[in-house]
Amino acid sequence: MSRKSRYSPEFRERAVHMLLEHQSEYGSQWAAMTSIAGKVGCTAETLRKWVRQTEINQGKRAGITSTESEKLKELMRENRELKQANEILRKAAAFFAQAELDRRPRK
Repeated sequence: MSRKSRYSPEFRERAVHMLLEHQSEYGSQWAAMTSIAGKVGCTAETLRKWVRQTEINQGKRAGITSTESEKLKELMRENRELKQANEILRKAAAFFAQAELDRRPRK
């Protein structure tokens, strides 16, 4: 159940591009983030996270890329489903084994 994002990927990309293009006009990257975030309609912290993720995706910063993160989430979901299936099968096997022991022998 993933949460629907308030901002489209295109909006994020434009905001990050705008920041990277204009950050030299400000005293610090945070000052640029604060100013541009106010202009585009998001918080400076949100814009900071988008910029950091973009830097990771481009290999400029260490971390897990967006595609790796999605793959990891998919593998974790699959692992959880397989564990649930194994638990169901284990309980079913125990149930049928017990039923076989309780059955009266034929004469």
